[in-house]
Amino acid sequence: MTTVDAPTQGEDWLGLSSAALPLVEAVAWSVLPGCGAVVTFSGTTRDHAEDRTGVTLLEYEAYEEHVVARLERIAAGARSRWPDLGRLVLLHRLGAVPLGETSVLVVASAPHREEAFAAARFAIDELKATVPIWKREHWPGGSDWASAAQPVRESAREAGS
Repeated sequence: MTTVDAPTQGEDWLGLSSAALPLVEAVAWSVLPGCGAVVTFSGTTRDHAEDRTGVTLLEYEAYEEHVVARLERIAAGARSRWPDLGRLVLLHRLGAVPLGETSVLVVASAPHREEAFAAARFAIDELKATVPIWKREHWPGGSDWASAAQPVRESAREAGS
């Protein structure tokens, strides 16, 4: 499992953690003098899913050996689309995540809001579609893998687009 400590070099903060994700620190780390926009997406656990109510807990598992490489591809893809992108944070929780806590965090800084919003949107969409992380929903009657789960696909960068 990778650390959630801010990197001491580079412009990308990528990783997995069984600990709470550092939302405030990630936003602060993303602020740069040349970037007037910082967009944050914090995906939090909720008490329902597509066809389930009363969800009490989400539990995340990952094919850890592949996660950081996939996150690196997403970051590279974002940087090729928005060359002025400042810093990019892509962090995901593993293990049990209680309701209301952040399970995935994306922060993008850029000189202008249009690029920051677009890069953040691209990053969360690619993360959800291409990174091998799965969630198990728990409710009073049992637990099962998320009903909206879908196969992990190649990233847009891998597919050549």
